[in-house]
Order: sequence, then structure tokens, then C-alpha cells
Amino acid sequence: MADDFRTTEVGERYAKALFDLADEKGALDAVRADLKSLRAAWIESADLRRLATSPVMTSEDQTRGLVAIADKAKFNGVTRNFLGLLAQNGRARDLTATVAAFEALYARKTGLVAAEVVSAQALTAAQLKSIQASLRASLGKDPELTTRVDPSILGGLKVKVGSKLFDASLKTKLDQMKFALKRA
Repeated sequence: MADDFRTTEVGERYAKALFDLADEKGALDAVRADLKSLRAAWIESADLRRLATSPVMTSEDQTRGLVAIADKAKFNGVTRNFLGLLAQNGRARDLTATVAAFEALYARKTGLVAAEVVSAQALTAAQLKSIQASLRASLGKDPELTTRVDPSILGGLKVKVGSKLFDASLKTKLDQMKFALKRA
């Protein structure tokens, strides 16, 4: 699900329009918070994913659905109107790409460094603090951490900063050993 959030050309165009409008209206942080909530809902809700990506859903149904979600979540008016426009234009399936592109634009404007940490089990506050300190030392900036639990990595961590992925997961190490043994 988290892999759904990759930028596309269409997503970048819509994100740029949303970003410019939110910046003009002074609602940049509010829109960003709304999109973060929407991202979390996307990961958790199969119904939301189905609403946005189903080819049998009409754009009118998608518009009503996304606007209803925005109203229920009390999203900023800019976000609400944008979601309606996205669906009305038949681009609801590009929602994840738009969210990813908006995050990139926000990071570029504010100098924010976002890092995603994937672990096999939930991390403690002390572990997160240690990871944040290590990233701060290597990046020279304070990163904004998001965490995700993925039991399939078995152990260790995956840390993604921008387009760079640092994979120290047990699954990857075992796969590398398996590959080396097959070649031997």
C-alpha cells in the first residue's frame, strides 16, 4: 500500500496546482495535514482504494464519495474542493501520485527531509530517537520520520530518505545469502 504513493506526471501537475492554490490561500500546512490523513486512510481502507480506482465507479460517484470523506474528516475547503475536482475530471485514481508529489513540493519549499522507517515490529520511543539522531548526523538536517510495520522483513530496518533506500532487513540479507549459495 505504501508503494502506491509514487509520483507520476499527472500527479505532479495536479499536486503543483493544489500546492500553488494552498500556498496562495495560506493553507499549505492544513492541506498537507489533510493529505497525510488521506494517505493513512488509503493504506487502511480497502473501500477508499476501491472508490478511487474502480473502473466501474462513475466520476460522479467518486466525486460524491471523496467530498463526503473530506466533509466527514473536516478537511480544509481547498482540499475538499480539490478532491471533488480530481474525481470530477476522472482522475481519482491519481490521488496517491498527487499526494506523493505534493509532499515532494512541500519538502522542497520548506527544506524538510522526510524519512520512512520500516521495521518488523513497532519501534520504541528510544529506538526512534536513536534512528532520528543517526539520520540527523548523516543528513545534517532534522528528518521528519514516518514509521511502518512490515512483518515480512523478518527483522532489521529499511530506511528510505528521498529516493535512497537503506535496506538492513533480515529478509534481504537472507535473500542475498540464498543467491550467493545458488551461485557457489
